[in-house]
Amino acid sequence: MAQAVEDWYKQMPIITRSYVTAAVVVTIGCSLDIISPSNLYLNPRLVMKNYEFWRLITNFLYFRKMDLDFMFHMFFLARYCKLLEENSFRGRTADFFYMLLFGATVLTSIVIVGGNIPYLSESFAKIIFLSNSLTFMMVYVWSKQNPFIHMSFLGLFTFTAAYLPWVLLGFSVLVGASAWVDLLGMIAGHAYYFLEDVYPRMTGRRPLRTPGFIKSLFADEAVVVARPANVRFAPPPAEEFHQD
Repeated sequence: MAQAVEDWYKQMPIITRSYVTAAVVVTIGCSLDIISPSNLYLNPRLVMKNYEFWRLITNFLYFRKMDLDFMFHMFFLARYCKLLEENSFRGRTADFFYMLLFGATVLTSIVIVGGNIPYLSESFAKIIFLSNSLTFMMVYVWSKQNPFIHMSFLGLFTFTAAYLPWVLLGFSVLVGASAWVDLLGMIAGHAYYFLEDVYPRMTGRRPLRTPGFIKSLFADEAVVVARPANVRFAPPPAEEFHQD
């Protein structure tokens, strides 16, 4: 069993392994009172006035107390972060890192701006950790890039991956969790999907091109995809498009 877990861990790509490791270490450290969550949460006032810039990062690493909810989010983090990095971003580690950086920036900006809007400030003031929102963003981006994959929710009903974020949002509401956390992840995920996939097809311009200094941090290997000759790839059946 231990060997299987070790092999699974070693097979994770670099960004996924680093994020999962940091999240588990930080959450366990807080559970054992080695680290105080009060030193990790997002507080714009402390960031600007006391120069506690680490809060811009650490609030994405703490997943609250270690319980069933923690295991649930660790599963989604490890699964969808790994799926994105190994498939959609295969050979493009720098682009994947830039996607996470973009998502973290969007989420932080929304919370800071929302905290200064009347009637909304009280709701945004309660959002002090954005780890779950960033995980939900990855789920949203994956669902947009793999909309026709069939899935099952607890064996109760089946649906295509395009509806996965909405199914999870509904489940969060049913169990009494805050919908704001998931909605923020969906907003950040849709912003990335639009700017990276939709807008370039509309205009021919790509606004989210990964900066050179980030690419210099990662040595990506070229990925060669062999395509057999005289093979045509048919589009999905017409009826599937009506499920979007």
